[in-house]
Amino acid sequence: MGWLSKLLNRGPKETTYADMLSGYSPIFSQFGQDIYASDVVQQAIGCIVREMKKLRFMHVRGDGADIIPVSGSVQKILNNPNELMTTSDFLEKVYWQLFFNYNAFIIPTYITWTDGGVEKRNYTGLYPVAPSQVDFIEDAGNNLYIKMTFPNGYVTELPYEDVIHLRYNYSVNEYMGGNDQGQPDNRALLKTLEINNDLLNGVSAAMKSSFNINGVVKYKTLMDRGETAEAIRELEQKIKNNASGFLPLDLSAEYIPITRNIQMVDEKTLEFIDTKILRNYGVSIAIMSGNYTKAEYEAFYQKTLEPLIIMTAQAFTKVLFTDREKSFGNRVEIFPKELIFLSTEQTIEVVKLLSDAGQMYDNEKRVAFGLMPMPELVGRRTMSLNYIDATKANEYQIGKGESKDEGTEGNQE
Repeated sequence: MGWLSKLLNRGPKETTYADMLSGYSPIFSQFGQDIYASDVVQQAIGCIVREMKKLRFMHVRGDGADIIPVSGSVQKILNNPNELMTTSDFLEKVYWQLFFNYNAFIIPTYITWTDGGVEKRNYTGLYPVAPSQVDFIEDAGNNLYIKMTFPNGYVTELPYEDVIHLRYNYSVNEYMGGNDQGQPDNRALLKTLEINNDLLNGVSAAMKSSFNINGVVKYKTLMDRGETAEAIRELEQKIKNNASGFLPLDLSAEYIPITRNIQMVDEKTLEFIDTKILRNYGVSIAIMSGNYTKAEYEAFYQKTLEPLIIMTAQAFTKVLFTDREKSFGNRVEIFPKELIFLSTEQTIEVVKLLSDAGQMYDNEKRVAFGLMPMPELVGRRTMSLNYIDATKANEYQIGKGESKDEGTEGNQE
């Protein structure tokens, strides 16, 4: 069964369906590929997914304003999710599933042991799965489980707290993203796609029909039906035998060409339709074509990418760490080095301003450039000695303050 054989059934023996405020049973079938026949939809989602593939995940522990990188099994699976995927492959799979179904499920596998009465976990993999149906169930202790049924008939039940669940358009359903049935609600988008499809089909039909009849042949004499049929056969034969592109006719016939005047859909209409489709995904035409300005990319990042990044980091943190571990500042941080829209010059100015005043740790400076923090820089904070306490400026000006060498750097713990 491949991956599925690794997903041990950890469900309860006696269960009931979990309650929903809507009164429906929490049983959801996954589907949602109707709209993906559209090239515009595929390109829009592709733009988002390709950007999200650039993300880099790290297990860190927050210590006040400082960020400490942590090595261990969590970081190992973030670097190498499973035996078939790189991190980039893994993220691509996850986000395509998210936009297909408005829900994406990732199952961590792990080995457990007890240390001093505390359960420990050694994570061994992260597996994105695509169940055909999910049921939310509860045991007698009101613990929530998720039952997954796969297309090949395999069924597994897992504690919901052990499943990384990403949700898109999480609104009316208590458990799932999408509509009240936990599925993508594409009705409005399908109407626009239908209009777009009709336009494209109309253009295609107009182009094809324009090549069916190029002209008519007018005979200058009266002919009966038999002569007419013979003349048509003779004309067809001449067309078949024609290799030069010129049609030979005798003096009794006149060829009248038909002028083609194909009325195409105007550019503004097509652009309006494309924009209307792209707006559903927060992608502009400039982003899709790759011809965007810094301001356009900044808008794309803040509107479309950043919410996905925050949601992903929080979902991973929620599942991969216990409450006790999270209380010590453990979390999954996502570093979007390739997605930063500030220019290098602008970033340098901000970092220099804060660093000179001693308001940034050295690892914070690295993070500002999208670089990962380094263990040897933990707790280190440097500042310039060219600055003094504003309340003592007068003392320094008249020489009462202690003199200090200018332009040096010192560690401030």
